[in-house]
Amino acid sequence: MSREVFTTSVVGSWPRPAWLLQELRRKNRGEVSYEQFSEVADEAVLLAIKYQEDAGIDMITDGEQRRDNFYSFVADKLEGIKLMSVAELMDYVQDRQRFEEVLSRLDVPAFAIKSPVVVGPIRKRRPIALDELQFLKEHTRRRIKVPLPGPYMLTRASWVEPLSREAYWSREDLAMEYVRLLREEILQLAEAGAHFVQLDEPTLTEVVYGGVSTQTFMCAAIMAKTDPKEELEFATELINKTVKGITGVKIGIHVCRGNWTRAEGSLLRGDYAPLMPYFQEMKVDQFVLEFATERAGGLNVFEGTSGIRELGLGVVNPRTDEVESVDFIVSKVREALRYFDPERIYLNPDCGFGTFAESPVNRAPVAYRKLRSMVEAAERLRQEYA
Repeated sequence: MSREVFTTSVVGSWPRPAWLLQELRRKNRGEVSYEQFSEVADEAVLLAIKYQEDAGIDMITDGEQRRDNFYSFVADKLEGIKLMSVAELMDYVQDRQRFEEVLSRLDVPAFAIKSPVVVGPIRKRRPIALDELQFLKEHTRRRIKVPLPGPYMLTRASWVEPLSREAYWSREDLAMEYVRLLREEILQLAEAGAHFVQLDEPTLTEVVYGGVSTQTFMCAAIMAKTDPKEELEFATELINKTVKGITGVKIGIHVCRGNWTRAEGSLLRGDYAPLMPYFQEMKVDQFVLEFATERAGGLNVFEGTSGIRELGLGVVNPRTDEVESVDFIVSKVREALRYFDPERIYLNPDCGFGTFAESPVNRAPVAYRKLRSMVEAAERLRQEYA
């Protein structure tokens, strides 16, 4: 059966080598330029490509090797944004003592995880991800996925009212700026030959499962949130405005429950049921979702749904040393086949293996073995459903 069926892919990030982390710290301290750092990162990208291709993955990424994390890297690409650690942002939290307790309980490395905060008018300094795609295309013949932080994620993470109000009157004004920039970037990526653009929107689960506190932690989205219904409607509006009318590239949304620690008990828990009405309104091609972790609930949430074209099915947990068996992965896919045809199911990990550069959740050799198991499962499924 064609590799168009049960396509294997990844969510985005790959563990960074120690020598790259050292250079990343130098860049963040201003000791080397972005261009100098990127030359070193090229070598790490080649390693990430090698691991994915050797594993047999059909659609690869560059491992996000140039990124501090999956969204804060925009500080290198856009003017008007300052990279701040969670520890630095504590000065702007209403109840600092309580927030410190939340960080401790959730195992959040407050000095390692950074967030891009808007402190001035946003202007594009360089492309957000086009340079990453261009290098990747020179070194692989595989199909390419390019992850981008979604418009709601960026807005939620970077709007810190005391700092951002000088540049934008409201969070909504800032959000429209991100919509414009992301649309422009996706169009450029499509024209340059990207096969899949993935918008990362992990904070959607925080909206429904993060509790009633205005100080919660989910990928450094620590500022006040309003009513969950209003937030999810806002997120849906932003996503649809970002992708409206774009053709020539597959567009997906990735949603998880946090990926900053291996302590599963510190991460959010809850199924996708509260999000399904909003998913069905989002005009995207695929939803890339966790399902290897039991915290994500069951696939029966798709019972009776419509409008969801494809599923990027999470079948391996990036945060464990245990390598999922081929039988486990095949059984998970068979569950998904109750709701999706074979050509509408992609196989991928639940999330990245190194979402935050300084706090990877796994090591490259283990991640490689998990991908191999996933590829072997896809090959068995193709034979079975041929």
